[in-house]
This record gives sequence, structure tokens and C-alpha cells, in this order.
Amino acid sequence: MVAAAGGVPTVVIAAPSSGSGKTTVTTGLIGALRAAGHRVAPFKVGPDYIDPGYHAVAAGRPGRNLDPNLVGEDLIAPLFAHGAAGADIAVVEGVMGLFDGRITSDEVGAAGTDALGIGSTAHVASIIGAPVVLVVDAGGHSQSLAAVLHGFLSYDSSVHIAGVILNRVGSPRHEMVLRQACARVGVPVFGVVRRDPSLTVPSRHLGLIPAAERSADAVAAVASMTDHLRDSLDLPAIVAAARQRRVPDAAPWSAAEALAPYVDGAPAPAARPVVAVAGGAAFTFGYAEHAEMLRAAGAEVVAFDPLCDRLPPGTAGVVIGGGFPEEHAEELGANVELRADLRAHAAAGRPIHAECAGLIYLAEHLDGRPMSGVLDIAGSFGPRLTLGYRDAVAVSDSVLFRAGERVTGHEFHRSTVTAGEGAATPAWAWRDAEGRGATDGVVTTAVHASYLHLHPAAIPEALHRFLARVGSRSCTMPTNC
Repeated sequence: MVAAAGGVPTVVIAAPSSGSGKTTVTTGLIGALRAAGHRVAPFKVGPDYIDPGYHAVAAGRPGRNLDPNLVGEDLIAPLFAHGAAGADIAVVEGVMGLFDGRITSDEVGAAGTDALGIGSTAHVASIIGAPVVLVVDAGGHSQSLAAVLHGFLSYDSSVHIAGVILNRVGSPRHEMVLRQACARVGVPVFGVVRRDPSLTVPSRHLGLIPAAERSADAVAAVASMTDHLRDSLDLPAIVAAARQRRVPDAAPWSAAEALAPYVDGAPAPAARPVVAVAGGAAFTFGYAEHAEMLRAAGAEVVAFDPLCDRLPPGTAGVVIGGGFPEEHAEELGANVELRADLRAHAAAGRPIHAECAGLIYLAEHLDGRPMSGVLDIAGSFGPRLTLGYRDAVAVSDSVLFRAGERVTGHEFHRSTVTAGEGAATPAWAWRDAEGRGATDGVVTTAVHASYLHLHPAAIPEALHRFLARVGSRSCTMPTNC
């Protein structure tokens, strides 16, 4: 396929509200397009780590995120162009309802995109100039669907709704009534998906179970979605809609160019220092750009599974991202060799960057079950969900940040940590929605650990700082350090 005048053909899959079936439809659409011979670039609006895992299985290439809250509006088009390189079509899954996004108290009543929610699906679709296909949960709809669609069509003229996919349709007669409603407001129907309980993906306390945890089951689930959606969607019509994209491709984001302003001209180290990045079933949350930036900065990135591995030989720096340590606590605690490796690594002053699940894994224990013991904190799991964006300021200098530097990150967890007497300075401070002060995380000489998830493209200087520390602390031992 030849790219359209607006760049790589792109379609955004959105919905009137959460729970409409966006992830199932998006994953099945990606798989169906790939089966039809397309090279599909998958994306997810917002900070979600789980949906892109299913997209990646369907597309055979990394799922990536587009979140103006985390990286700023100006980086969205370059990051999109970077992720879409080599593809002939891109599919972007939205977040929540089409117009739902972050809006602060001082923005209420403001005009323009901000009033519609920063980082909403509509916001991102407008930035990249892509048409929207609305997935409607038709289970409770009949003729009144026309009024719902009329509202979405007229709400924001910057958003082009090209068509709808009717999901969870009950019968041929139900389909006929819904199609009449769509015709009444001039909206094409790009697909009709019947009710099918087998299409659901198992979930738990933080949403869908990550594809990396379900392994073979996830592959089978994606294959089922692909088969079902291939028969339910009008793929030629969707591809034609994707060619209606109105904004040309931006210059692609480059990890090397992002880091270039912070390189001081010093010669590269003789050997690429090893940065060990936690993976496996317990640590599935991460952005593809993170490893790309580490490599661009000169590191050799080596994955390891904390459930069964030790630190790779020669490890000079460690990155432990998000995931579900509470689901794998027994196995994590049983890997006493890795726990000892991490304590020795930190004691030697070699840097560790940990987020959310990584923070918990560095604790002494989680609900009485042993963790690595790098930090003098205790973790506990509970029913309360902590969720949302945070505008944070660094409390002190660390291996990543300097005191006073500001970031926007995202929290998503049901655990809490309690600091012991030996715990050091918090990593972050911010004010909550009611204006109350809050702190988060732990900073030591070698460690920066907190609940805050950050997008690496937004913090190139911090990653350069981390790699500079890694280069100065390279391990010379021939085995695990």
C-alpha cells in the first residue's frame, strides 16, 4: 500500500464510554489486517501498559503509547511517526470515552481542546489527523442510538468520525434497527459484532491480565479475536477510512536525537555497560522507547526474569518497571540468589531505577513474604486503587533527577509502602486534588524508586544521567555482581 497524502493511513478506535469493547475490537482488527497482508503499527492512547501487550501479539511488533499528559503535545506526532515506521497502516486504540481526558480545576470552562480533556482520544486523533471509528456497545441501544451518534458527530468539529462498529448485537432484527439508526444520521457501519462470551479476556484487580503472563493463552485469545473480527468487520471500508488521514507524518522521534543535547562530548566507553531490565510474568509494564533510549545512550540492554534468573554477568545498572509482584510473591521470594545480587549491586553504588512494582520488589517484604530487601520499606496489598496523573517535583538529587526538577507521571496500584527507620529521602513531592501535600518513593545513593510511572521520551536528561552513572560503575567481575 502507498501512504496517503496525510502520511501512513491511520484509524483511531474509540467509544462513547469505557467498557464498550475497544480492546477486543482493536486487537481483532489489528490481527485481521495483518492476516490480510498489512504491516500494522499498533498504538494505545494514554498510560496503559496492558492493552499494548495484546496489540503486540496481534501485530507482531511492539505496541506503543501516545499520551500528551506524559510527554507533552509536541512529542505525540513524532512518537507516532517513529512507531509507524515501516507500516502501511496504523491502528490506535482510544482511552475511556472519546472526549474523556485529564482536566484540572483551573481548566474547567476553558475553550478549546483543553476543555475536552488533555490526552483524550479526541485530542490525540486531532493531533495526528486521523479519522475515528466509534465502537458502540449496542446491548442497550435501539432507535435512540441515532441521537447518541448525532451528539458525538456534532460535539467537536476537529474530530472526524468516519463510521461505527456495532458491538454485542443480539439478533438480526436488532442489527436491522441499529443500522437504520446509523443511516438516519449518515454514519456508515463498518462492522457488526455479535454477542460472544468467548471473546472476553480474563481480568483481575488492575484490569486485563497482561498478555506476557498468559503466554500461550494470550496467543490463543488473540487468534480467537482475529478470527471473529475478520468475519465481522468490513476491512476494505476501514482501510479506506484510514486513508482519509488529514495530517502528514511528522519527522520521526529519535532516541539518539533526544539524548544528543545532554551528551558532553566525552568519548564513549570502550565496552557497552550492561543494563539489566526486569521482565517475565511479574514485570510486564514498560514503554518500548525505554530500551531504545538506553541502547542509544550506549548501553547493552539485557532482559532478566526475577522469578528465576540472577543478574546478568557484568550488570552495571538495573531497571525494574511495573507489573504484578503480588501475584508472584512466593516465586520472587524464593529466588534468594537474585535478592542477594540486588542488595550487593546497590551496596556497591551501582544504580537502580524502579517504578511501582519495582518499588515493591525492592522492599524488605510484601505482606510478610520476602522481597529483595534493597530498601528499608515494607509493602502491603489492599483494596484501595490509587490511580491518576501526578505533577511531581524531585525532592533531592538522585541517580536520575536533580532536586527541583518537575515531571508528570502516572500512578496505578493497590499496594502501599511503609518506610522503616533506615529509609532515605522521598523521591517525589506533589499536591493532591484537594491541595494537600504528598510524597512518594525512596532515594538512596544508588536507588531511585517510586510508584510514579514516567515515559522515557519525556525525561531524556534523566536517562542520560542514569547511563552516565552506569558507565562510571561498570562491573568488572566475570560473573554476577
